[in-house]
Amino acid sequence: MTALDFDAFDVLTFDCYGTLIDWEAGILGALRPVLAAHGIEASDDGALEAFARHEAEIEGGPYRPYREVLGAVLTAMLAHFGETPSGDEVAGFGGSVADWPAFPDSAAALARLHERFKLGVITNCDDDLFAASEARLGTTFDWVVTAQQARRYKPNPRGFELMFERVGLPPARILHVAQSLFHDHVTAKRLGLSTVWVDRRAGRPGGGATPPAEATPDLVVPDMAALAALAAHG
Repeated sequence: MTALDFDAFDVLTFDCYGTLIDWEAGILGALRPVLAAHGIEASDDGALEAFARHEAEIEGGPYRPYREVLGAVLTAMLAHFGETPSGDEVAGFGGSVADWPAFPDSAAALARLHERFKLGVITNCDDDLFAASEARLGTTFDWVVTAQQARRYKPNPRGFELMFERVGLPPARILHVAQSLFHDHVTAKRLGLSTVWVDRRAGRPGGGATPPAEATPDLVVPDMAALAALAAHG
């Protein structure tokens, strides 16, 4: 894996959830009270892997808003235990994205990167839910492509294609930054993008809230702070 020449890029595009926002902490924070209310005991890893499986399956079907995707995921997870969530529990979990925390290094790293590059985000989310996350990150992205706009969820390429249309640059001038090999890197590489893998789960077993996949990123960093430091000198 060679070092990247950051001068080759004008735009950095990002995945949001798992890369900039700590979605595993957010998912578990919203999920634990529901599981407890239904008398369900599950390990964090087991719960995240079940989430990953159901989310990918639902997102691969006909488009539906992310709030509805999350509600359907919760319903499917509880069904394994013969339980059914209440309407309030479904709505609460569906809207919980707005409360998911940012990783501690995300805001400062984005601000530093924005001094040198234009920034975009391609996110599997609804417009209003992402807006809450963008506010947490303290960055106004130059381009935002949501699943609501694309009417598709990554790894479907439509979100990337919309970003290409809006940015108006060849893929060679765009560097995509993401945690998920499954949602982002496989598709990004197929479309000719260079990619940075923010390996937030380094050293932990399993894939967490992300289904397993194989891809070969151009650069691997442990967090956003490391990426911002490299880009400042690269």
